[in-house]
Amino acid sequence: MSFLYRMMNFRIYTLLAFMVLLASGCEKVIDLKLDNADAALVIEGGVTDQNEAQIVKISRTYSFTEPNKFNGVTGAKITLTRPNGVVMNYTEVSPGKYQTSRFRGIPGTKYILDVNVDGKSYSATSIMPLKVALDSISFKQFDFFGKSNTYAAVNYIDPPGIQNQYRMTLTYKGKVEADMAEEDRFNDGNNVANVIFYKLNDLITGDSVLVDFQCIDRNVFKYFYSLGQNSGEGGPPVAPANPPSNFSNGALGIFSAYTTEKKTAVIRKLP
Repeated sequence: MSFLYRMMNFRIYTLLAFMVLLASGCEKVIDLKLDNADAALVIEGGVTDQNEAQIVKISRTYSFTEPNKFNGVTGAKITLTRPNGVVMNYTEVSPGKYQTSRFRGIPGTKYILDVNVDGKSYSATSIMPLKVALDSISFKQFDFFGKSNTYAAVNYIDPPGIQNQYRMTLTYKGKVEADMAEEDRFNDGNNVANVIFYKLNDLITGDSVLVDFQCIDRNVFKYFYSLGQNSGEGGPPVAPANPPSNFSNGALGIFSAYTTEKKTAVIRKLP
Protein backbone atom coordinates (compact mmCIF):
# COMPACT_ATOMS: atom_id res chain seq x y z
CA MET A 1 0.00 0.00 0.00
CA SER A 2 1.39 3.42 -0.98
CA PHE A 3 2.39 6.05 1.57
CA LEU A 4 -0.23 8.38 0.08
CA TYR A 5 -2.94 5.90 1.07
CA ARG A 6 -1.42 5.61 4.55
CA MET A 7 -1.54 9.39 4.94
CA MET A 8 -5.15 9.56 3.76
CA ASN A 9 -6.05 7.01 6.41
CA PHE A 10 -4.02 9.00 8.95
CA ARG A 11 -6.09 12.09 8.16
CA ILE A 12 -9.30 10.13 8.63
CA TYR A 13 -8.17 8.57 11.92
CA THR A 14 -6.99 11.95 13.22
CA LEU A 15 -10.41 13.46 12.51
CA LEU A 16 -12.23 10.55 14.16
CA ALA A 17 -9.96 10.64 17.21
CA PHE A 18 -10.56 14.37 17.58
CA MET A 19 -14.31 13.88 17.43
CA VAL A 20 -14.16 11.07 20.02
CA LEU A 21 -12.10 13.31 22.32
CA LEU A 22 -14.65 16.09 22.05
CA ALA A 23 -17.54 13.73 22.63
CA SER A 24 -15.91 12.16 25.70
CA GLY A 25 -16.40 15.38 27.66
CA CYS A 26 -20.15 15.54 26.94
CA GLU A 27 -23.04 13.44 28.11
CA LYS A 28 -25.15 14.03 25.01
CA VAL A 29 -24.78 11.42 22.26
CA ILE A 30 -24.15 13.02 18.88
CA ASP A 31 -24.97 11.17 15.68
CA LEU A 32 -22.46 12.43 13.12
CA LYS A 33 -23.38 12.25 9.43
CA LEU A 34 -20.21 12.74 7.40
CA ASP A 35 -20.36 13.32 3.64
CA ASN A 36 -17.88 11.50 1.42
CA ALA A 37 -15.57 13.57 -0.76
CA ASP A 38 -15.48 13.01 -4.51
CA ALA A 39 -12.92 10.43 -5.60
CA ALA A 40 -9.61 11.95 -6.69
CA LEU A 41 -7.14 10.53 -9.19
CA VAL A 42 -3.79 9.39 -7.77
CA ILE A 43 -0.78 8.85 -10.06
CA GLU A 44 2.46 7.41 -8.70
CA GLY A 45 5.32 6.82 -11.12
CA GLY A 46 9.07 6.87 -11.46
CA VAL A 47 12.05 6.53 -13.74
CA THR A 48 15.26 5.15 -12.24
CA ASP A 49 18.86 4.87 -13.36
CA GLN A 50 18.53 1.06 -13.27
CA ASN A 51 17.99 -1.06 -16.38
CA GLU A 52 14.45 -2.14 -15.57
CA ALA A 53 10.80 -1.73 -16.51
CA GLN A 54 9.65 1.69 -15.26
CA ILE A 55 6.34 1.60 -13.35
CA VAL A 56 3.30 3.88 -13.05
CA LYS A 57 0.36 3.14 -10.76
CA ILE A 58 -2.99 4.91 -11.18
CA SER A 59 -5.84 4.71 -8.70
CA ARG A 60 -8.71 6.66 -7.19
CA THR A 61 -9.24 7.61 -3.58
CA TYR A 62 -12.17 6.04 -1.79
CA SER A 63 -14.62 6.76 0.99
CA PHE A 64 -13.51 6.24 4.59
CA THR A 65 -16.44 3.83 4.91
CA GLU A 66 -14.81 1.50 2.36
CA PRO A 67 -12.08 -1.03 3.26
CA ASN A 68 -8.43 -0.04 2.77
CA LYS A 69 -7.51 -1.07 -0.79
CA PHE A 70 -5.77 -0.18 -4.04
CA ASN A 71 -8.55 1.18 -6.22
CA GLY A 72 -6.77 0.71 -9.57
CA VAL A 73 -7.80 2.66 -12.67
CA THR A 74 -7.80 0.68 -15.91
CA GLY A 75 -7.65 1.82 -19.52
CA ALA A 76 -5.31 4.80 -19.05
CA LYS A 77 -3.06 5.96 -21.88
CA ILE A 78 0.45 6.78 -20.64
CA THR A 79 3.53 8.03 -22.48
CA LEU A 80 7.02 8.99 -21.34
CA THR A 81 9.13 11.51 -23.26
CA ARG A 82 12.84 10.80 -22.84
CA PRO A 83 15.70 13.35 -23.18
CA ASN A 84 16.42 12.30 -26.78
CA GLY A 85 12.82 13.03 -27.74
CA VAL A 86 11.85 9.37 -27.98
CA VAL A 87 8.32 8.72 -26.71
CA MET A 88 7.67 5.42 -24.92
CA ASN A 89 4.26 3.86 -24.30
CA TYR A 90 3.22 2.08 -21.13
CA THR A 91 1.42 -1.26 -21.11
CA GLU A 92 -1.16 -2.16 -18.46
CA VAL A 93 0.03 -5.34 -16.72
CA SER A 94 -2.61 -5.48 -13.97
CA PRO A 95 -5.53 -3.23 -12.93
CA GLY A 96 -4.01 0.21 -12.31
CA LYS A 97 -0.38 -0.88 -12.88
CA TYR A 98 1.44 0.12 -16.08
CA GLN A 99 5.02 -0.39 -17.22
CA THR A 100 7.48 0.29 -20.04
CA SER A 101 9.99 -2.03 -21.62
CA ARG A 102 13.34 -2.15 -19.82
CA PHE A 103 15.60 0.88 -20.05
CA ARG A 104 17.98 2.90 -17.89
CA GLY A 105 17.31 6.53 -17.01
CA ILE A 106 20.12 9.07 -17.47
CA PRO A 107 21.14 11.30 -14.51
CA GLY A 108 21.04 15.02 -15.20
CA THR A 109 18.22 14.82 -17.74
CA LYS A 110 14.51 15.62 -17.87
CA TYR A 111 11.59 13.21 -18.25
CA ILE A 112 7.97 14.09 -19.01
CA LEU A 113 5.10 11.77 -18.08
CA ASP A 114 1.73 12.27 -19.81
CA VAL A 115 -1.38 10.43 -18.61
CA ASN A 116 -4.85 10.38 -20.13
CA VAL A 117 -7.74 8.98 -18.11
CA ASP A 118 -11.32 9.15 -19.40
CA GLY A 119 -10.42 11.91 -21.85
CA LYS A 120 -8.70 14.09 -19.24
CA SER A 121 -4.96 14.76 -19.47
CA TYR A 122 -2.37 15.04 -16.70
CA SER A 123 1.32 15.83 -17.04
CA ALA A 124 4.38 15.90 -14.77
CA THR A 125 8.07 16.65 -15.28
CA SER A 126 11.03 15.49 -13.25
CA ILE A 127 14.79 15.96 -13.69
CA MET A 128 16.93 13.03 -12.57
CA PRO A 129 19.71 14.40 -10.32
CA LEU A 130 23.33 13.35 -10.58
CA LYS A 131 24.05 10.28 -8.51
CA VAL A 132 25.52 10.43 -5.01
CA ALA A 133 27.12 7.17 -3.90
CA LEU A 134 25.81 5.36 -0.83
CA ASP A 135 28.87 4.49 1.25
CA SER A 136 27.47 2.16 3.90
CA ILE A 137 24.73 1.36 6.42
CA SER A 138 25.67 1.26 10.08
CA PHE A 139 23.87 0.88 13.40
CA LYS A 140 23.80 3.45 16.18
CA GLN A 141 22.44 3.43 19.69
CA PHE A 142 20.89 6.42 21.45
CA ASP A 143 19.69 6.73 25.02
CA PHE A 144 16.34 8.38 25.60
CA PHE A 145 15.06 8.73 29.18
CA GLY A 146 17.39 6.00 30.37
CA LYS A 147 16.42 3.51 27.63
CA SER A 148 18.77 2.52 24.82
CA ASN A 149 17.38 2.24 21.28
CA THR A 150 19.07 0.97 18.10
CA TYR A 151 18.68 2.72 14.73
CA ALA A 152 20.12 2.41 11.22
CA ALA A 153 22.33 5.20 9.84
CA VAL A 154 22.83 6.00 6.13
CA ASN A 155 26.42 7.08 5.39
CA TYR A 156 27.45 9.07 2.30
CA ILE A 157 29.50 12.11 1.19
CA ASP A 158 27.41 15.06 0.03
CA PRO A 159 28.89 16.88 -3.01
CA PRO A 160 29.91 20.47 -2.17
CA GLY A 161 28.28 23.47 -3.80
CA ILE A 162 25.31 21.52 -5.24
CA GLN A 163 21.78 21.49 -3.85
CA ASN A 164 20.94 17.84 -3.17
CA GLN A 165 17.82 16.12 -1.92
CA TYR A 166 17.53 12.52 -0.79
CA ARG A 167 14.89 9.95 -0.03
CA MET A 168 15.68 6.93 2.15
CA THR A 169 13.44 3.95 2.79
CA LEU A 170 14.16 1.21 5.31
CA THR A 171 12.86 -2.32 4.82
CA TYR A 172 12.90 -4.63 7.82
CA LYS A 173 11.61 -8.21 7.76
CA GLY A 174 10.18 -7.71 4.28
CA LYS A 175 8.20 -4.56 5.09
CA VAL A 176 8.97 -0.90 4.43
CA GLU A 177 9.03 0.53 7.95
CA ALA A 178 10.41 4.03 7.37
CA ASP A 179 10.41 6.56 4.54
CA MET A 180 12.22 9.87 5.01
CA ALA A 181 13.31 12.82 2.85
CA GLU A 182 16.36 14.98 3.59
CA GLU A 183 18.12 17.95 2.00
CA ASP A 184 21.74 19.10 2.35
CA ARG A 185 21.00 22.61 3.63
CA PHE A 186 23.08 21.96 6.77
CA ASN A 187 25.33 19.20 5.38
CA ASP A 188 26.60 20.59 2.08
CA GLY A 189 29.94 18.96 1.23
CA ASN A 190 30.07 16.94 4.47
CA ASN A 191 30.44 13.31 5.41
CA VAL A 192 26.86 12.55 6.42
CA ALA A 193 25.40 9.89 8.70
CA ASN A 194 21.62 10.27 8.45
CA VAL A 195 19.88 8.32 11.19
CA ILE A 196 16.56 6.71 10.29
CA PHE A 197 14.61 6.92 13.53
CA TYR A 198 12.82 3.60 13.39
CA LYS A 199 13.52 1.47 16.46
CA LEU A 200 15.33 -1.78 15.74
CA ASN A 201 15.40 -3.01 19.32
CA ASP A 202 14.42 -6.61 18.58
CA LEU A 203 17.38 -7.21 16.27
CA ILE A 204 19.40 -10.36 16.81
CA THR A 205 22.61 -11.61 15.21
CA GLY A 206 21.94 -12.49 11.57
CA ASP A 207 19.03 -10.05 11.13
CA SER A 208 19.32 -7.51 8.31
CA VAL A 209 17.84 -4.24 7.10
CA LEU A 210 17.64 -2.99 3.52
CA VAL A 211 18.01 0.72 2.72
CA ASP A 212 17.06 2.26 -0.63
CA PHE A 213 19.01 5.51 -1.06
CA GLN A 214 17.56 7.82 -3.73
CA CYS A 215 18.69 11.16 -5.15
CA ILE A 216 15.53 13.13 -5.99
CA ASP A 217 14.68 16.52 -7.47
CA ARG A 218 13.37 19.48 -5.47
CA ASN A 219 9.66 19.01 -6.18
CA VAL A 220 9.82 15.33 -5.29
CA PHE A 221 11.59 16.22 -2.05
CA LYS A 222 8.80 18.64 -1.13
CA TYR A 223 6.24 15.88 -1.70
CA PHE A 224 7.91 13.26 0.49
CA TYR A 225 8.95 15.80 3.12
CA SER A 226 5.31 16.87 3.39
CA LEU A 227 4.26 13.23 3.82
CA GLY A 228 6.79 12.88 6.63
CA GLN A 229 5.51 16.02 8.35
CA ASN A 230 1.93 14.73 8.16
CA SER A 231 2.95 11.45 9.78
CA GLY A 232 4.96 13.15 12.53
CA GLU A 233 8.47 12.26 11.38
CA GLY A 234 10.91 14.58 13.12
CA GLY A 235 8.28 15.97 15.47
CA PRO A 236 4.56 16.11 16.26
CA PRO A 237 2.20 15.63 13.29
CA VAL A 238 1.05 18.80 11.56
CA ALA A 239 -2.51 19.38 10.36
CA PRO A 240 -3.07 16.70 7.70
CA ALA A 241 -3.05 17.98 4.12
CA ASN A 242 -2.43 16.56 0.67
CA PRO A 243 1.29 16.74 -0.22
CA PRO A 244 2.20 19.02 -3.17
CA SER A 245 1.90 16.98 -6.37
CA ASN A 246 3.91 17.80 -9.50
CA PHE A 247 1.03 16.66 -11.74
CA SER A 248 -1.16 19.13 -13.61
CA ASN A 249 -4.95 19.22 -13.69
CA GLY A 250 -5.55 18.41 -10.02
CA ALA A 251 -4.18 14.85 -9.85
CA LEU A 252 -2.67 13.67 -6.58
CA GLY A 253 0.58 11.72 -6.35
CA ILE A 254 4.10 12.21 -7.71
CA PHE A 255 6.31 11.46 -10.70
CA SER A 256 9.99 11.09 -9.82
CA ALA A 257 13.07 10.59 -11.98
CA TYR A 258 15.70 9.45 -9.49
CA THR A 259 18.90 7.53 -8.97
CA THR A 260 18.82 4.63 -6.58
CA GLU A 261 21.30 2.48 -4.70
CA LYS A 262 20.42 -0.26 -2.24
CA LYS A 263 22.51 -1.79 0.51
CA THR A 264 21.79 -4.47 3.07
CA ALA A 265 23.32 -4.36 6.53
CA VAL A 266 23.54 -7.60 8.50
CA ILE A 267 23.77 -7.65 12.28
CA ARG A 268 27.08 -9.16 13.31
CA LYS A 269 27.29 -7.72 16.79
CA LEU A 270 25.10 -5.01 18.28
CA PRO A 271 26.88 -1.80 19.39
